[in-house]
Amino acid sequence: MTTMTTTTTTTTTTTTAGHGFWRMAYLGFCALVFAFLIAPILVIVPLSFNAEPYFTFTEGMLRLDADAWSLRWYRQIMEDEEWSRALANSLLIGVSATVLATVLGTLAALGLSNPAMPARRFATGLLISPMVTPVIISAAGMFFFYSNLGLAQTHLGLILAHAALGTPFVVITVTATLAGYDENLSRAAASMGAGPLTVFRRVQLPLIAPGVVSGGIFAFAASFDEVVVVLFMGGIEQRTIPRQMWSGIREEISPAILAVAVFLIVFAVLFLLTVEWLRRRNAR
Repeated sequence: MTTMTTTTTTTTTTTTAGHGFWRMAYLGFCALVFAFLIAPILVIVPLSFNAEPYFTFTEGMLRLDADAWSLRWYRQIMEDEEWSRALANSLLIGVSATVLATVLGTLAALGLSNPAMPARRFATGLLISPMVTPVIISAAGMFFFYSNLGLAQTHLGLILAHAALGTPFVVITVTATLAGYDENLSRAAASMGAGPLTVFRRVQLPLIAPGVVSGGIFAFAASFDEVVVVLFMGGIEQRTIPRQMWSGIREEISPAILAVAVFLIVFAVLFLLTVEWLRRRNAR
C-alpha cells in the first residue's frame, strides 16, 4: 500500500513538473511573438524625443544626457499650419464618414438579418467586398467615378469614399450582434402596439448598441488611417494626417513624423481598449 502511494505521488509530481515546463515554454514563446510584433512600434516613442533631426539614437540619447532629449518635434507639429490643417481634415472626414457608414451599415445589417430577404449571401458578399478588394483598385475606381460627378479633390468626395470603405466593418459587427438578438422581444413589442420604428428605437437599438458602436469605431479607424484613397482623390486642401506623413517622408524626412506616429499609437491603444470594453459589455 505504501509503495502504491509513493508511486502515485511520484507520478503526480512528474506530471505537475512537466505541465509547469510546457506552460513556461508557452509563455516564453508568446512573449517572443509579442516582442516581435510590438518592438518596431515601441522604438518610435523614444526616437520622437530626439533633439537632433535624425531617425536614429544619438550617442547623447544612449548616455541619457538631458540635452539629447527634447519636445522639439511635438512643438513643431503643434505650431505648424500644415499639420493643424491635416488633423482638422482627418477629424472632419473621419467623423463624417463614420456617421454615414454607421447608418448605412446598420440598416444593411438589419436587412441581412431578415430570413425573408432574397439573395442574402450575395448581398453580404457585395457589401463586404471593399474589405477584400485591394485598396488601390478601389481608389482608382472611386477617382474616376467621383471625377465624373465633380467630387474629386473635395471633402465631400473623400467622405463618401471613406464611408464606402468603412461600411463593411459596421455590417460585420452589427450582423454578428444581431445573431444573438431574440426576435421574440420585437414580436412582444409589436403585439403591444409598437410600430416598426418604435420597436427599433426602444427595443432593438439599445440591445445591439455595442455592436453598432464597435462598427463605428472600426469605420473611424479605417478612415483615419487611410492614405491611398486620399492620394488619388485629395488635393492640397484635403490632406489628412496619413497623407501629410507620406508627404513628409518623401519630401522632407523630419522626426516630426515620429511625434505624429506616437499620437497615432496612443489613439490605437485607446481604440483597442474601447473595443475590448464594448466586447465585455456586450458579453455581459
